[in-house]
Amino acid sequence: MLYYLFQYLESEFQMPGASLFGFITFRSALAFVFSLGFSTIYGKRIINYLQRKQVGESVRDLGLEGQAQKAGTPTMGGVIIILGTLIPALLLCQLDNIYVIMLLITTVWMGCIGFTDDYIKIFKKDKGGLKGWFKVIGQVGLGLIIGAIMFFNEDVTIKEELVNPVNSQELITQNSLAEFGPAVHSTKTTIPFVKENEFDYESLVTWIDPDLAPFAWLIFIPIVIFIVTAVSNGANLTDGIDGLAAGTSAIVVVTLALFAWISGNIVFADYLNVMYIPNSGEMVVFITAFAGALVGFLWYNTFPAQVFMGDTGSLTIGGVIAVLAIATRKELLIPILCGVFIMENLSVVMQVSWFKYTRQKFGEGRRIFLMSPLHHHYQKRGFHESKIVVRFWIVGILLAIISIVTLKVR
Repeated sequence: MLYYLFQYLESEFQMPGASLFGFITFRSALAFVFSLGFSTIYGKRIINYLQRKQVGESVRDLGLEGQAQKAGTPTMGGVIIILGTLIPALLLCQLDNIYVIMLLITTVWMGCIGFTDDYIKIFKKDKGGLKGWFKVIGQVGLGLIIGAIMFFNEDVTIKEELVNPVNSQELITQNSLAEFGPAVHSTKTTIPFVKENEFDYESLVTWIDPDLAPFAWLIFIPIVIFIVTAVSNGANLTDGIDGLAAGTSAIVVVTLALFAWISGNIVFADYLNVMYIPNSGEMVVFITAFAGALVGFLWYNTFPAQVFMGDTGSLTIGGVIAVLAIATRKELLIPILCGVFIMENLSVVMQVSWFKYTRQKFGEGRRIFLMSPLHHHYQKRGFHESKIVVRFWIVGILLAIISIVTLKVR
């Protein structure tokens, strides 16, 4: 809203300084400051409100050190992250941008699912929360919406460098920008560490018959649904000890902000020879607001936590990260960039699968880890949770650096 206000003041009255709001970098910095300020200043008030309403965490006895002390800690703190993101985003983003619209839908959608889950756990005294199938239906619904927008919406486009048809060389002269063709609707994405690093989802059906291209959505949308569901569940499982999910997610979203900024800037997209995605740079404003909210929430969530994000926060975080990766055409980087989430997810899958297999084969279930998800395994081994969190952050930073390196290493 402020974006449109200052745009009007600039065009009608040439108000000094109003033109700054036309720059993504300025609005991104402002969004981060607003978000960080809101989540730290008003975050404490929200925590106090949750305490007054007795919105306390009910902790299961898992035999972990320091677990009993966490009982009664306010949960549903994901509200801080959601409000800290939405308020600056609504003030500073171009609200007619299709990528911003997708991110706003994701934040509200996943926030409502997580809030419902936490509400049932706390106020209905049902530790199971929202039934698993309802949660999955919500995730699938979001994936369906995002997949349909990405495939059918004409504002979701890319621009490709023009190539000389005679010698297959890019039409580029020394010290000049490459020439880009018109914006075209495309289902192309990026494959990391590959020289010709673009892959078109349409090829999954056109190899049968080129006329099947319009039906590529039958494959593309299920892939989007899988990504949204997997990443949101991964973030949900990672939220098990103080500061782990918020800190790890902040590292991931800052990396995605860099990808969005480069992909949305024709100069840097040309220089790094990456896919140019018109209007995707606007996502940086939303991402910086999201990052500021995560850092502000982390102020109260570090050990010993004054508040837990609950499913309200963790499902929202996972959904937003998944949509950001899809929108920037970096979803195939998720196994690397979101490696911490993947490890947490896999540890649960491996633990459950091996236990069921050995129980069927030997009559007694056996375990790979002392406890899953993975962070609980290290707790069982005697590591303090602060040490586990910081080491997982370090792993997250290393994975983020490897992801950034894929811009040039092919």
